[in-house]
Amino acid sequence: MSSLLLWLIAAVILLLVFAVYYWRTAALKPELVYQNNDENRNMIGRLPRLTRRYFPTPWMINTHAQLIALGFKKGLGKKLSYEKSEQLTMADGGTTALHWLGLDNADDKPTLLVLHTITGSPHSMRGFMRDIYQQTGWRIVLCQRRGHGDLPLTVAKFNTMGDSGDLREQIDVIAERYPQSPLYAIGISAGSGLLVRYLGEEGEQSKIRGGMAYCPGYNIEHAFGRAQDVYSRMMAKKLLKQFVFSHPESFSGMASYQTLIESENLHELHQNIYECAGFNSLQEFMDAANPMRVFENIRVPVLILNAEDDPVCHIDNAWEYKEQIREMPQAILAVTRRGSHCAYFSGLTAQPWAHQLAGEYFTELAKAAD
Repeated sequence: MSSLLLWLIAAVILLLVFAVYYWRTAALKPELVYQNNDENRNMIGRLPRLTRRYFPTPWMINTHAQLIALGFKKGLGKKLSYEKSEQLTMADGGTTALHWLGLDNADDKPTLLVLHTITGSPHSMRGFMRDIYQQTGWRIVLCQRRGHGDLPLTVAKFNTMGDSGDLREQIDVIAERYPQSPLYAIGISAGSGLLVRYLGEEGEQSKIRGGMAYCPGYNIEHAFGRAQDVYSRMMAKKLLKQFVFSHPESFSGMASYQTLIESENLHELHQNIYECAGFNSLQEFMDAANPMRVFENIRVPVLILNAEDDPVCHIDNAWEYKEQIREMPQAILAVTRRGSHCAYFSGLTAQPWAHQLAGEYFTELAKAAD
C-alpha cells in the first residue's frame, strides 16, 4: 500500500471523526427557557432558528477562533456611510449621538434602536447595522453613548454600562420625530444591560415595544469577575485608555482615580468606576446601573441570546436567572452550545446567524403587534 493511499485513508478517518464530533458537540439546537404560554409558543414557532440546529462555521467551532474572525471582520469589513449622524446635548450638557439608516421609510414603519457594546462606536458597529437593516428594511438608529468613538466628553462623566437617563432622552428625540413609528430595541453585550435597565425602570410605560438582549452579562456585581482573564485584562486596558487616560483633567482629582487606573481587569475597573459615572459610592453605582435590579419589572417581549462558550459573558451568569426567566410571561432565553461572544458565524460562508435571528425576531414581533 502506497504512502499516499495511507495518507488519504488517515485524512478520511480524521474527517469522519471531526464530523461526528461537530454533529454531537457543536451543531446543536438552542436550549430554550421560557414560560409555556400561547404567546411564547407562537413566537418560537415563527422562529425556526430557535428549534433547528445552529451550525457554527466548521473551522470556527472554537470560541477564540470565532472572536478572532469577528475582530478581522470589524477591522477589515466594508465601510458604511450612515445616512445621517447627529450629536445630542443631554440635560446635564453631556454629548451623545444618533446614527441613522433607512430614513426614506414611511413615518409609520418600525424603528429599531441599536445599543452598542462596551467599547462600541459607529465604525465597530457598522457590520451589525448593515446586516439588521438588510434583514428588516426598517429605520435603524445606533444610539451612541458618551465618550464612545469620536464623541467629545463634554461633561466629566461616563458609564461603561450606559446611562438609562441618556437613553431616555435619546428615545424621546426619536419618538417625537417619528410619533407613528413603533419602537423596538436590541442591546449588544453591555448594551443589553442598558436595554434591560430601561425596560425594567419603565415597566408598562416603556416606549420600546419589544427588545432583544444579545450576549448579556446579567448581574454586573459578579459577571465581570467570571470573564476569561485574557479578555478581561484586554478590555479593561482599552476602557482605561479610551475614557480615563484620554481625559486626565476630568477624572484625576477624584478620590478613586489612583485605584481605578491601577485596575488590571474588568471586575477591578468596575469596582472603582463609580465616581466617573457620577456616583458617590459603588453601592449607588450598582443600584443605578445593574440591570438585574429591575429585570423582573419588564413588561414587553424580550428575546435573550447567550452562548455556552462565551468567554466574556460566562454562561453561569444566565443560568442563575433561569427560573426567574421562566416566570416572566414574555421572556425567551435561547442558549446555544457555540457562538462565542457576539460572533455566531454559521455555515461554510460564515453567515451572521445571530444577526439573522434578530432580524427575523423583530419582523415577527412587529407582525404579531399589528
